[in-house]
Amino acid sequence: MGKETNLFETILVPVDFSPCSDEAFRLACQMARLCGATLLVLHVIDTSALAAFNRLGLLAVPSDATPQRRRLRHHARLKVRQLLESKVAMDVKITRLIVEGAPFVEIAKIARTGDIDLVVIGSYGGRSGSVDKIFFGSTAEKVVRTAGCPVLTVPLATSATQQKATR
Repeated sequence: MGKETNLFETILVPVDFSPCSDEAFRLACQMARLCGATLLVLHVIDTSALAAFNRLGLLAVPSDATPQRRRLRHHARLKVRQLLESKVAMDVKITRLIVEGAPFVEIAKIARTGDIDLVVIGSYGGRSGSVDKIFFGSTAEKVVRTAGCPVLTVPLATSATQQKATR
């Protein structure tokens, strides 16, 4: 038993830039700092949403999908950079990854193949009120069932919890 090991070496935190996702990022940074873990920040560009926009005719022409993907990737890089440069992320070893696909599929794939010890995910995200959730379940619920490692779901902080965290 001479060798000490960290409880978690790599923590995956998927982000969609919603308030709940921001709370999960904050908590994941605290845990990474406490455990000496590396934090992998993942953003998944939801290609099913782009396909739906195309089917509904919300893109001027189908060829608009590629420039739209490029804009979404650029926006994601900017938002992730803001997270990495935030005060919350100080003194945390962080890597980032931006991928395209179905969010829960990509999160679970990375959790299973990326040597991830823990997933910290917001309990609901940017599309929490969608019909998708009513019929298919939330991304967080699907990740809990498919990740293959422990998953910590983080609710949106109440104002009392936020006040305590800022003290």
